[in-house]
Formats: sequence, C-alpha cells, structure tokens
Amino acid sequence: MMHSLPEQQRRVLEDFNALAPGKITVQIEDENIVALYARAAGLAALPESLSTLTHLETLSIGENPLPVFPETVTTLTNLRRLYVHDLHLTTLPDSIGHLTRLETLDLGHNRLTTLPGSVRNLNGMDSFLYLSDNALTELPAWIGTFSRLRYLGATHNQFSALPDEIGGMENLRELRLYHNQIETLPESIGNLRNLRELHLQDNPLVSLPESIGRLRDLRVLDCRNNHLSRLPESLRDLPKLRHLDLRANRLTALPAWLAELPALEKLDVRWNPLAALPAFTHELEQRGCAVYW
Repeated sequence: MMHSLPEQQRRVLEDFNALAPGKITVQIEDENIVALYARAAGLAALPESLSTLTHLETLSIGENPLPVFPETVTTLTNLRRLYVHDLHLTTLPDSIGHLTRLETLDLGHNRLTTLPGSVRNLNGMDSFLYLSDNALTELPAWIGTFSRLRYLGATHNQFSALPDEIGGMENLRELRLYHNQIETLPESIGNLRNLRELHLQDNPLVSLPESIGRLRDLRVLDCRNNHLSRLPESLRDLPKLRHLDLRANRLTALPAWLAELPALEKLDVRWNPLAALPAFTHELEQRGCAVYW
C-alpha cells in the first residue's frame, strides 16, 4: 500500500526504515498513515520528517533507547493514543500539553519524578492514563479535572497521599495505586461513583474512609498487604462488591455484616492475626462465596 501514500508520507517511512529496517509497521486509512508502531525497534532518535504525519492518531515508540522525549512528537496534534513507556525518561517537555486530543497516554516504566503543569491541558482524555513504575512523589491536584478518564494506573511510585481533588474524576472505572506509600485516602474518594475496581495493595494504609461506602458500583477492592486493623462499616453498603482481598493486614476480627454483601464471590483474609473464622463465613461459603484464611 506504500504506492498509495503521498510522497511526503512515503519519505517518512523511508526515514524510519533507514533507522530500523523492517521493524516499523503502519496502519493506512484513506491514503494516510493513521498509526505507526515502532516499539522496541532500537531507535536512538526519531526522524524529523515524523512531524509531517498530520493525520497520525496512534504512535507507539516505547522500549527504545531514546535519550529524551522527542519534541517532534508534540507537533502531532491529531494524536489520540501515545505510548512512550520504557524509555528511561526523567522529564517531559512542557510542549506535551499541545496534544489536547489524546485519549490514551502511556508514560509507564520511566524515571519521572514530576509531571509538567502543561499535562493538565490533556484533561479531555477519556480512556487510559498510565503512570506506573516511575518515581513520582505526588499526584498533582489538577488530576481531578480529568473527569472523563476511565482508567488511572499509578502503581509503583512514591505517593504518600492523594489530593482531595481526585474526587473530581467522576467517570473513573478502575484506579490502581498499589506499591506506593499511601497511609490514608481522602474522603473525596467516595465521589468516584462509577468506580468498579480499586487496587490498593502494598501500601501502609492504616484505615479506609467511611466514604468508600458510596462507591455503589465497586466490584473489586484489593487491600492486601496494608496495615488495616478494622474495616469501615460503610463497606456493607456496596451491593456489587464481588472480590474483597484483605490478605496480610492487622485484622483481629471480622465484622458480621460481611455476610450481608449480596454479590460477594471471594473473601480473602489470609495472613491476618485472626484466632478463627467467625460462623458467618460458613453462610458465605454455602451460598458460593470462596473464603480463604
């Protein structure tokens, strides 16, 4: 299909193939390159001609030995999906804020310590923001303006707290925060009314806020390997909760209202200082819930 491309776009592919022969794939629609995949292609630089791909919607350049974030990428203002994971990046250019049509951004597995303020301009993103495995010490307050985002992955960082503004992410379906240093959650977490999965394992959480009971659509709550000694009674108000993982906490007793959770399919309380399982867990097992201790 190369012959159907405009000459300028053919030149871009020639430039890429000169740098990484046979390792670049593209998707073409209406005689234009709309997606370019160059993951793990051994690229130490991107050709300047990339900026001429004005119809490009998807760009994947992760796992390449690029020394810095390529500024050329920020001229591609039609991008919807950008994958720049595993590049050992320590900073992002302010110009990343020009990519206001992004729906998905993968910044995972880099060495970022902060996010530039211009990232707030990307708050129309409605699909996927992946920040995992960096060295971020805080989520900025403006993350709360990402009200259309459905997935936020921010695991394996160095957060000790979350901003109150996170409650503004009202369309979030899945929130992954494991392997951080979070001790408490803000009450505003209860505003995430569309949240279905909340992954909090491997943090020093000492408590969960009562507002968690407002997450009426929550199906998965993973709190394993934290410091929880009690559960908020509001958890009994979660009608769709299916999986509750409480492994490796400091629970000495389980509240009887756990048996009232109508959708519970799995309760895991292993590696807690429980003397014995209470009788109500047998009721859970009889109705088909798997109980591990």
